[in-house]
Amino acid sequence: MFAVLAGKMEVVKTIDGIERRLGWRVPGTIFGEVPLALGTPFPGGYRASEPSRVMRVDMRQYYTIAAMAPEFSMKMGALARERLGGLRSITAEPPKARVTVVGPRWDAVCGDLRRFLDRNQVSFEWLALDAPHLPAAWPGPPPIAQDCPILRLADGTVVSRPNTREVARLLGLQTSARAAEYDTVVIGAGPAGLAAAVYGASEGLRTIVVEREAPGGQAGTSSRIENYLGFPNGVSGDELASRALLQARRLGAEILVTRSVRNIDPVTREVLLDGDEVISGRTVILATGVAWRRLAIEGFERLIGKGIYYGAARSEAGATNGMDLYLIGAGNSAGQAAIYFANHARRVTLVVRGESLERSMSQYLLDQLRTKSNIAVLLRSEVTAAHGEANLTEIDVRDGATSSVRRVACNGLFVFIGADAETDWLPAAISRDARGYVLTGDDVVKAGVWSQPRDPYLLETSVPGVFASGDVRLSPVKRVAAAVGEGSMVIAFIHQFLQQAGRQAP
Repeated sequence: MFAVLAGKMEVVKTIDGIERRLGWRVPGTIFGEVPLALGTPFPGGYRASEPSRVMRVDMRQYYTIAAMAPEFSMKMGALARERLGGLRSITAEPPKARVTVVGPRWDAVCGDLRRFLDRNQVSFEWLALDAPHLPAAWPGPPPIAQDCPILRLADGTVVSRPNTREVARLLGLQTSARAAEYDTVVIGAGPAGLAAAVYGASEGLRTIVVEREAPGGQAGTSSRIENYLGFPNGVSGDELASRALLQARRLGAEILVTRSVRNIDPVTREVLLDGDEVISGRTVILATGVAWRRLAIEGFERLIGKGIYYGAARSEAGATNGMDLYLIGAGNSAGQAAIYFANHARRVTLVVRGESLERSMSQYLLDQLRTKSNIAVLLRSEVTAAHGEANLTEIDVRDGATSSVRRVACNGLFVFIGADAETDWLPAAISRDARGYVLTGDDVVKAGVWSQPRDPYLLETSVPGVFASGDVRLSPVKRVAAAVGEGSMVIAFIHQFLQQAGRQAP
């Protein structure tokens, strides 16, 4: 329990991605009564809004006082219930969307924009052009398709056909660096990049993360990660990314979104962004992860974003109620998505080229799949074509055993066939294997591309001071936990590198 002796304490809580002020604690008032009286966590955060003094009463002292004066604990309990009641009234309010998006139901640009907002933790309301309640929800002249997508911000600002960077700026997301030089520049905001940002910033390194889309990476699209340490009930990819993002920003890391890296100077370690902006880094961390592998199938390219998707974000689930969905893939990502979509769709079908799921999917997912009556599995099968005009309506499925092809109705097709490293943009000095994965540590030495008198650090690439962590690095382990571990571990190597560079500078 804390009692305010002087100054002023602000009570804040993040609700629906927006920090809200719940109240104040002024001299003569207390806080901390809720966890002490009811045994629950603090319902909000407390910070001094001006120079303040507080008195701390620990749990042992509190119960000593309560034993001597029972009326004290009764008043504390009443105060806790009163304040929780006030908090419940706030959280019971319908969340206010920061953005309203209007556009055609099957427009790919609108779909990309909605996913961008969702993955950047921006609350929004989606209105299709043919929605019956559009006239009531959209003030002024009705939107037309040529102007879509149209966005209206909470302050009344209306923009037509904006790109994602313009949207990011309007919403206050950071898109440009605040300094010219940093101790480390992290490229990619997946689990490895966010872990590096958290540990780098917490240990005093000037840290900036450059992300071309949204924090979370491929893991951010996962509907449920069941085997991540510390989350016994599982955690969604976007929740994990959201927590890590808040943590990194709180510790002082800068997170740029909607920015792509065009090149890295292997001598100066300058990072060239799109728009010819340059960021100078004493060290660089490659944490770009991997990208979903594409399928060269008739009709796919034309219908991407109009019923065909690579990966699966939680934001897609709400639009699949009562639909028939098909998923291509036999790995854990496909299994997690099938289980999640089964809670919304009428039927979910996994299309698998192999003869079983046991060789490629974790046992816990296999067990959960068997409990879902609306999930079916087609073994030794593959999708050969996609059909539809404005959006996907049907697909052709070939049975590998009989070679017969049948056409089935399909409202949504999600592809999970593995991923590849996209590292063609890297300079030739950063060595990679034949599949594009970045060599580090002993692999650099074995490839004969290390020229320094010292050995490379475990996560150091063929260019001294440039490191790699996560899925983009050549490694047999591709797990979220491994990426987080490498992202935190790379900071220790950066400290060693900077210390050595400092000793050699004269």
